[in-house]
Amino acid sequence: MDWKPERNSHLTLQEQIVNWMRSRIERGDWTVGTKIPPQRKLASQLKVNRSTVQQAIEELKADGLLESKVGSGVYVANHSWNALLNKSQPNWKQHIESSIHKPNIHTIQLINEYEQYDDVIRLGTGELSPELLPTKELKQSLQSISLDAKVIGYSSPLGNERLRKILCEYLQKRGIYTFPENILIVSGALQALQLIALGLLEEGSIVFHEDPSYLTSVHPFQSAGMQMISVQRNQHLQETLQSLKKKRQSIFYCIPSLHNPTGINFSVEEKKQLYEVCNALQIPIVEDDVYHELLFDSPTPPIKSFDSSGQVLYIGSVSKTLSPGLRIGWVVGPTQVIQRLADIKMQTDYGSSSFSQEIVAHWLSTELYENHVSWLRHQLKERVAFVEKILEEEFKDIASWNKSAGGFYIWLRFHQPIVNKAFFLKLLNEKVLINPGYIYAANDLHHIRLSYAYASFDELAKGLEILRKISKVSMNRGIEGSE
Repeated sequence: MDWKPERNSHLTLQEQIVNWMRSRIERGDWTVGTKIPPQRKLASQLKVNRSTVQQAIEELKADGLLESKVGSGVYVANHSWNALLNKSQPNWKQHIESSIHKPNIHTIQLINEYEQYDDVIRLGTGELSPELLPTKELKQSLQSISLDAKVIGYSSPLGNERLRKILCEYLQKRGIYTFPENILIVSGALQALQLIALGLLEEGSIVFHEDPSYLTSVHPFQSAGMQMISVQRNQHLQETLQSLKKKRQSIFYCIPSLHNPTGINFSVEEKKQLYEVCNALQIPIVEDDVYHELLFDSPTPPIKSFDSSGQVLYIGSVSKTLSPGLRIGWVVGPTQVIQRLADIKMQTDYGSSSFSQEIVAHWLSTELYENHVSWLRHQLKERVAFVEKILEEEFKDIASWNKSAGGFYIWLRFHQPIVNKAFFLKLLNEKVLINPGYIYAANDLHHIRLSYAYASFDELAKGLEILRKISKVSMNRGIEGSE
């Protein structure tokens, strides 16, 4: 044996011996079942203390490379190759499980996966049907957009200045009077929430929201270490918020127009009450207003229009109206807040798509956008009328719902608590995809978010027929089980 550990190495004698023995196994010099020389002999050959060899062998045994056989000695273990393979690769499972951003619940992972399959009927998706997207008009409008090298380079931290100026005029129609420096262009409303979580809140902050909530189906705040607390908007709201908030940082997240998933709309009085309560307690409001243009009746003014103290961060987007693929939304807020969010955004993606910003600027500055949204509302009215007719004829004995006021959804409530994971999977097995209530409120086994915006009329009819069939079976089994 020629090899011996070096006395002047930066590694300890034990570490060198472990590496040498490991290399003998890796090269196949010591195959599975090979008996290792006795400790005393190895110590003599390596010119080290026996205790050093003993500690090295114990480390390799702990790693699964060596094993002792009583009364016989130490051998290369049968599973040494698996142990070596695991040791030579990063422990990605450990990395994943200890990471900051937690995984979505399995149901949502399945929804995200099966939404990509063309043979699945999507009865819950929060997306417009391809036939409702202005594909032809978008292609034609590209001919009218003038691009230069500066425009298609990296965006400024706040986003395209022309788009922000156009948004100032657009937002005035909602009663929001602001300036370009108070607007940040983001890659959709979800990114706005992520930036708020990262840039404005400390770990352990409270995010107040209504129950059920879209926020429980995504994790922008939870993964940043925030505490989610659902509250009811009633005459005791101020006392409730005050007792829960104490001295901790907090915000109130709300969707006052066509709430996701319930479709509820706040009245003007309810909006003012929420603003006054949060203003008194100095709780910022995050107003998610991405659906308001899809109201069948005229929308009421947003909470931001009442804001005289910089209390409200207002989020808008074209994802629900023009195209989710453009990934363009905006946040309106106080200058220092917008600058902070812009700094975080530049650290994460270096600006939203310059091409998409130019397209949205062109559409908002012409009649294209308003004409499309007007047409889109008409199409959605036809779709919801079709679905509600089926519900009236086929579902009144098993479920209840409120007439849709616009947007994409009907919050359908079954009379019995049948909407569990098994129910979801039974429908998925029939190639019908739903958004069950329990992804928006953990204990909700009664509701589904029924979307009429994506599936075709034929698919809606077929999907609802399958939904009714499986619902009836589930209800009958529930009755039999209770007898």
